[in-house]
Amino acid sequence: MKLAKTLTGISVVALSALTLAACGSSSSSKDSSSSKATSSKVAKKSSSSSAKAKQVAGGALKDGTYKLDELGYSHGYKVQMALTVKNGKVADTSYDYVNKDGKSKTKDADYEKQMKAKVKTGPKEYIPELNKSFKKNGVNTDAIDVVSGATESSLTFKNYAAQLVQAAQAGNTKTIQIHNTAKMQDGTYSLAEKNYSHGYRVVFSIVVKGGKITESQYDNVDKNGKSKTQDTSYEKQMKKVNKVGPVEYTKTLNDALVKTQNPAEVDVVSGATESSTTFIGYAQQLINAAQAGNTAKITVDNIVYGE
Repeated sequence: MKLAKTLTGISVVALSALTLAACGSSSSSKDSSSSKATSSKVAKKSSSSSAKAKQVAGGALKDGTYKLDELGYSHGYKVQMALTVKNGKVADTSYDYVNKDGKSKTKDADYEKQMKAKVKTGPKEYIPELNKSFKKNGVNTDAIDVVSGATESSLTFKNYAAQLVQAAQAGNTKTIQIHNTAKMQDGTYSLAEKNYSHGYRVVFSIVVKGGKITESQYDNVDKNGKSKTQDTSYEKQMKKVNKVGPVEYTKTLNDALVKTQNPAEVDVVSGATESSTTFIGYAQQLINAAQAGNTAKITVDNIVYGE
């Protein structure tokens, strides 16, 4: 199963703490017609459980309008996106692909026809659907469904939505600039969640050399800095429940990113879906940082929901 979000650092309530903890706590913009992104392999999520749950950690949204723009055009278009917060809640969102004349991809009839012939969906369908999902789910960007036939665009959208939420938590109204067509600059890029969910938080870094990812260090650590992979009791329990534990999925995900160089091509690990999607989303943010050459540590004030 393939997926590529953002995950967003939002921990969603599950039926049991054990199952949730096993699963875990949103790259360059590519055209949605990518043959590698098949929606039949993407697991959709529902926000129904978290919508009724109480938020126990994560900063509140600050009122204002937050914007994100891609700087480079891919296949003639770039993303423009915005989030408006009023009274601490998501009041409005906007999302589109525009060309150099500012014309929306939804108005490109030829492109729409080509996309629907290939993947049975076009920008007239997935652009408003994704935007509607963002408005509906608000801060829970992890619950945004991947649109059938537009997997990679959906995952890029989830990544950008998560970055807008993070900006709103910080009250930073400076437009987020995504160097989406730039090559990654050499250096070490790191990200860490601020809040613990079921005793753990994500820490993640990548090393770029020669314009390529040479190391990926994704992990979940407790308040003592101990890796979840070192908790032998937990590993045993998780393998009994999901047939996979943090020892396996942590290594598998790290190895996959180095091999593919593209979060969109990282397979979701069976039995660790949420950890996989969180990994993919944060990997996208780290790649965005590497494209900009910004080595400042990314701190995610991840939202955590209680039972």
